Amino acid sequence: MQHLYRRIYANPKFHQLELERRRFSWLLTSIILIAYFSFILIIAFYPELFGNPIFEDSVITWGILIALSVILLSLLLTGIYVYRANNEFDRLVNDVIKDVT
Repeated sequence: MQHLYRRIYANPKFHQLELERRRFSWLLTSIILIAYFSFILIIAFYPELFGNPIFEDSVITWGILIALSVILLSLLLTGIYVYRANNEFDRLVNDVIKDVT
């Protein structure tokens, strides 16, 4: 079994997969962290912005809209990752498996 692991690790396609997956996951992580911490920083330093209603007589505030947007962004980024993982990353995994077996 160790021999199989060594062959997988020696395969350049494995390292390509590892690099692409790491870069992509860090990109998506950075996007959601920037969105989340921006939301928190606005709450901390400019809370009246989130308390303002969207329209003049609306009960829905900017805070609700932006919080919902952060949640939807995280769902969207998860979907993007799953799509890419099921297509591109799985293809690379199958290529590595074919090469070593």
